[in-house]
This record gives sequence, structure tokens and C-alpha cells, in this order.
Amino acid sequence: MKLLAFAASNSKKSINKQLATYAASLVEATEVEILDINDYEMPIYSPERNEEGIPELATKFFNKIGEADGIIISFAEYNGSYSAAFKNIFDWVSRIDMKVYQNTPMVLLASSPGGAGAANVLASAVGSAPYFAADVKGSLSVPKFYDVFDLEAGKIKDEDLDAELKKTLAEAFTLKA
Repeated sequence: MKLLAFAASNSKKSINKQLATYAASLVEATEVEILDINDYEMPIYSPERNEEGIPELATKFFNKIGEADGIIISFAEYNGSYSAAFKNIFDWVSRIDMKVYQNTPMVLLASSPGGAGAANVLASAVGSAPYFAADVKGSLSVPKFYDVFDLEAGKIKDEDLDAELKKTLAEAFTLKA
């Protein structure tokens, strides 16, 4: 199984990238690729730019999704919604094919330093993903990231939350023994 994981954030210190990376490390996969959406920076989408053609990076991102057998995305919440960096990539890729996620099994995560755990953006992502051919198997919000995540070890230190993450991942993927 080829697993693709990424944070829907362009922060170089993204807590969501740390969460996605940890979640991916729990899954039994022959290949795990952790994408950095900074590698897919494109002009801000507009209908006029679309007339000029789809950027090559949008096609590369779409192909990465299509090559994956499973996907983990961890969403950053900016003012209650998606980060502009992720939304721009998504807007470009959806012009290639509205079935952005190509029926790939996926787990959607979100985290924030606050108590809400980016729940608003996660609810939006879970609600809209099926319209873009996502096979969402589970989702989990991780609140108070810095309190529950061991930055040095790169894993969730709260046992109950870690068990919940593993249960959520097991709904979609085989976990490592």
C-alpha cells in the first residue's frame, strides 16, 4: 500500500504536518510519502488564469493523489476555514477533475493549539469531501496540540487521544503491529 500524507498548511513549523506524519507512521504501508504543500505553490487561482492553462504543479499534485492507495490530511484552521495555501492548490486541482480525491480511502485530521482543535475546518472538510470523490473513512480533531503532543518524540502523549487516533486510522487502514 502506498500512503500519502500531508498538512493542509504551508507553515514551516506546521503542527498539522507533525500530526499527519505521526499518523502515517502508525499505518502499515509499503511506501509512505509526506508531502509539503510548499512544494506546490502556484499563482492564486482565478478564471482568467485558468484560461491560460493549468499549472504543471497542479497536475503533479493531482497525480500524487491518484497514485496513492490511502491518504491522511491534517487541516490547519485559519479564521475558521482552510488555509489559503491549501485552498489555492485545491482550486487548481479541481479544474483538472472535480473528483479531486479519486475515490481514495482517507482519514481527515485537524489540530490547533486551542481547545476547539480546528473542529470548524475539519467539519467543513468532512462535509464537502464526498462531493470531490473522497472516501472518508474517519476523522479526528486534536485539541490543545502542545499539551497532548510530545514534540521531541513526534507522537501523541495523551494515551486516550492516541488510542482514539489509532481507532480512527484503523477504520481505513491496517495499523502496524
